[in-house]
Amino acid sequence: MALGNFSRVTEFILLGLSETKELQVLFFTFFFLAYAMVLLGNLLIIVAVRTDPKLSSPMYFLLCNLSFIDICCTSVTSPRMLVDLFSQRKAIAFEDCIAQLFFLHFVGASEMFLLTVMAYDRYTAICKPLHYTAIMSRQACWLLVSACWVGGFLHSIVQTLFTVQLPFCGPNTIDNYFCDVPPVIRLACTDIYVTAWLMASNSGLISLVCFLVLVTSYTFILLTVRVRFTEGHWKALSTCASHVTVVTLFFVPCIFIYLRPSSTFPSDKHICVIYTVFSPVMNPLIYTLRNNEVKASMWKLWKRCRVF
Repeated sequence: MALGNFSRVTEFILLGLSETKELQVLFFTFFFLAYAMVLLGNLLIIVAVRTDPKLSSPMYFLLCNLSFIDICCTSVTSPRMLVDLFSQRKAIAFEDCIAQLFFLHFVGASEMFLLTVMAYDRYTAICKPLHYTAIMSRQACWLLVSACWVGGFLHSIVQTLFTVQLPFCGPNTIDNYFCDVPPVIRLACTDIYVTAWLMASNSGLISLVCFLVLVTSYTFILLTVRVRFTEGHWKALSTCASHVTVVTLFFVPCIFIYLRPSSTFPSDKHICVIYTVFSPVMNPLIYTLRNNEVKASMWKLWKRCRVF
């Protein structure tokens, strides 16, 4: 289908999280502080990892990439949401809506794949320590990170192409604070039953499979730690516990939202806040407050900045 022949909608109206003025002020304050924490916390992690030679292991290389993805992910939705909270008419052009949808799924899927790679890194470090250096070489890390970005792009382009080929001629009100596949395709002027199931099998299965791989890797890690009660393994297990927290906050809401066809179940915009806001906020907190090496690097960075 040619988009120009079937799409009559030129813009969408975002309803946001609430129309109550008092709640809008409260939401703006909270989400502004959350966005500032995401930017500051993840930028500090990136700078610390890039400037400290002691943080050159694969785990910190992957953490640096996770911080960059978190900045991208929250920047896709948060700035627009903050502006819309004080806008009388929360309109977004059709092209901008599709672009937001594309970039959200691009960085979101890339983060899913990267979190899976990080779990594999911890599994290799704990369960195969003698082969860790050979398996997680610098070249292997770059290949894995590149594969995460390529996989995210392929996933997103499929979702976007499925969306833009639909005819939009009717209601243009989206009951959410950003453009996402489920609420957008429900506005199509056609039967979306098959399309909804295809998209659920795409986004939903990716979320579920990645989560199952993560659970499997942590299961092997736990079994290994039960046998080897060494200080190094308990330290690695502490890192994994932090990773599990991030994974739970990110994957469970995504599975709930995307593993069901949007034509039969409405999406919950308040659940979307968990993986678009809370998860990116938690990453820098967990990886800095529970990691002595990162905290020491940031402290040295702070002392160098004070000198200047």
